[in-house]
Amino acid sequence: MFDAEGFRNEKAKVLRAILPAQPAAAVRGQYSGGVVGGQRVPGYREEEGVDPHSVTPTYAAMRVQIENWRWADVPFYLRAGKRLARKDTEVVVVFRQPPLRLFRDYDITGMDHNVLVLKTTDDERIALRFGARVPGHKHEIRSVTLDFSYRDFGEPEHSAYEHLLLDVMRGVQTSFPRRDEVELQWAIVDPLLQHWADHPPEDFPNYPAGSMGPADADALLVREGRQWRTD
Repeated sequence: MFDAEGFRNEKAKVLRAILPAQPAAAVRGQYSGGVVGGQRVPGYREEEGVDPHSVTPTYAAMRVQIENWRWADVPFYLRAGKRLARKDTEVVVVFRQPPLRLFRDYDITGMDHNVLVLKTTDDERIALRFGARVPGHKHEIRSVTLDFSYRDFGEPEHSAYEHLLLDVMRGVQTSFPRRDEVELQWAIVDPLLQHWADHPPEDFPNYPAGSMGPADADALLVREGRQWRTD
């Protein structure tokens, strides 16, 4: 049954299966001055009230694993930061290429991995990119995208806080974490935060405002044959 308690039980089950984040699979950063939205902005250490020698991270990226049967050997890459090139909250699922090519005589140079994108804030939308045969007599497959936005309904938009406040008044607890969930979340990142506290960064600031984060975050994926979503 899909109720608040069952939903939170399942979230806690997944969190228990996540191994603590490892320093070797994590990157931190702090922004310097740059351009955001066409306007010049100061670096973090130049912000009012901030220590000019601050080592507070404003960016983090990491790879985590879920140690259960369903998600074994599937890497999960997480990143969040301030003063980035764009403000998005999204989940991106990149599907593996099948080991067998069914259409051996087709040109697939214009085709990429199948990708599912779920945007959860502002312009909420679902997009699916997959391979489709190009019309005509050529044996060619290209990547195309199906894109759906909740704005297509033409209904008034409501902020996430409006939904939460309405849930509070209705007594709906599904969107609110339980105490054990919070503790399990901290258990995943606490060892990493302690390691970072014991080893202060020597390269801050290491990414300009208006970029998508430090170069080390890109390298984290590149060395595993992957890359962050850019479109």
